[in-house]
Amino acid sequence: MKKQNINFWILALVMTAVTAFQPLNAQKKTSFKVAWSIYAGWNPWDYASKSGILDTWAKKYGVEIKLVKMDYIASIEAYTSGEVDACVMTNMDALTIPVASGIESTAVILGDFSNGNDAILVRNNLTIPDLVGRKVSLVEFSVSHYLLSRALDMSKMKDTDVKVINVSDSDIAPAFVSNSEQEAVVTWNPLVMEIMQTPGVTKIFDSSQIPGEILDLMMVNSKTLKDNPDLAKALNGAWFEVMGIMSTRGPKADNAMEMMAKAGGSSLTEYKAQLKTTAMFYKASDAITYMAGDEIQGNMKKVRNFCFKYKLLGDRVKSAEDLGISFPGGIIIGNASNVMFHFDDSFMKLAAENKL
Repeated sequence: MKKQNINFWILALVMTAVTAFQPLNAQKKTSFKVAWSIYAGWNPWDYASKSGILDTWAKKYGVEIKLVKMDYIASIEAYTSGEVDACVMTNMDALTIPVASGIESTAVILGDFSNGNDAILVRNNLTIPDLVGRKVSLVEFSVSHYLLSRALDMSKMKDTDVKVINVSDSDIAPAFVSNSEQEAVVTWNPLVMEIMQTPGVTKIFDSSQIPGEILDLMMVNSKTLKDNPDLAKALNGAWFEVMGIMSTRGPKADNAMEMMAKAGGSSLTEYKAQLKTTAMFYKASDAITYMAGDEIQGNMKKVRNFCFKYKLLGDRVKSAEDLGISFPGGIIIGNASNVMFHFDDSFMKLAAENKL
């Protein structure tokens, strides 16, 4: 699922950019930029924009929202530096880039979780235990790396049992397909679907085996959100209107999803196949229930622990517990005096109750 291992350089460059772009205090404003990137669970934003739905909701709240399509890592860099006000990203990347850079951030929409979009693929009928001592290609320190770590752990193995080969997200599929000597790769859709077409390649583990651990979120700068809640209201209104269209059957839904597929460079058939491995929260009420449940807290601990193990949370964090994460109901895991990541369901509740 969309990521690239440049965390070290991102933190170095972004911390400089943060000083230049981030205001010490957010302020009331009426014009916002929101970044998105290609992914099955995020392509609906393109439809929201092109259909006029996003603009309608923005006007309702007296704001202007410019949706900006960017490469995934570039979008998070722009968010972290303050060039955009909100951005779609995974829970892990939110921790390792903006939060690690000192940008307090809030998830205002829980869009989906990966339910098979991320996978470990092999040649020669290898199993997870067979990976001991072998090379595994992936984007280092990405959710692919996390997926491999979880798969090894569930097989009573250690990360050090395999040799990780770092490959860029743009090269990983063609490099594996063209080189039959490569035996194992970890990546995300649509690259998984592409590689699976290669004869002799099999899937031995995917994100459906760790449900809810790879979350896809709409993150908003917490300072910006505090002074401009109408931004989150407009985003939620637009998002769940689109979800309502997608969850119905018929020409309107197919036309909408065809636009989403085109935005991601896929056919409608391919896009629908990608959605089958994406656990979308089509109803705001379902997203609220999950965000307020116990499972998400345990999953965030796992992700946070992985990030700390690989020193991805920044120099200021001396232990995994040193970083606080808040959830609905006033629940906090980690240091309550250093809460940098918030899950806020209040705007989704307004959507669920038709109060937007």
